[in-house]
Amino acid sequence: MCSGRVDLAFVLRAFSNGLDGVFIGGCRLKECNYSTHGNYHALNMVLLCRKIMEHIGLNPERLRIEFMTSGEGILFAEVMSEFGNKVNKLGPLGKAEGIDQNELKSKLAEITKLVPYIKLVKNEKLASRLENPEEYDKFFTKDEIDKLFSEVISYYIDPEKCQGCMICAKRCPVEAIISAKNQVHVIEQEKCIKCGTCFEACPPKFGAVTKISGKPVPPPIPEEKRTIVRKSKPR
Repeated sequence: MCSGRVDLAFVLRAFSNGLDGVFIGGCRLKECNYSTHGNYHALNMVLLCRKIMEHIGLNPERLRIEFMTSGEGILFAEVMSEFGNKVNKLGPLGKAEGIDQNELKSKLAEITKLVPYIKLVKNEKLASRLENPEEYDKFFTKDEIDKLFSEVISYYIDPEKCQGCMICAKRCPVEAIISAKNQVHVIEQEKCIKCGTCFEACPPKFGAVTKISGKPVPPPIPEEKRTIVRKSKPR
């Protein structure tokens, strides 16, 4: 299938499983068999992932993408031989970079959890079509990636404003909101993919969902205190 099908999460999972290098091969740019030209997306994903690897201390040379036709067997063999030799010289993943294995797994797991958020934030760039290879290295910058992770968006439901309407819970694509009728709703931060659906779904008259940037999320209200006590209307 199209190289555009290779998700950022696939690459991170490969490294998390201990692979020392990842190679992605796609058809030549401008020669895609699909109208989507997914190979451009694959290229942008790799450029982004390489910068993320640098951010956590991994050598970005462990990830490579090349474009060629199915008839270029000799070129494919040469590229794979070259890449294989490079990965061997780099040594075992993490160990060669001086990163503890448990620390590396933790970092990769944390970033993998943020993949939906990363793709949402960088959607416009990931859809770009770079024509000049000289643009590749500067497409994503170190400062840009540092800012991406230092200003991660989180969402929190204000217990003082929540009316227990369950709209946000019904709209959440990953069922990350604990809800019940007439109870304050709570976002499970470990499940949340930071898509912002709850923020958009919450009725403006309530405005219970708050967007938090670069700050810790307040602890959830205890379960025994989530019942909403409604004031009776005066007769």
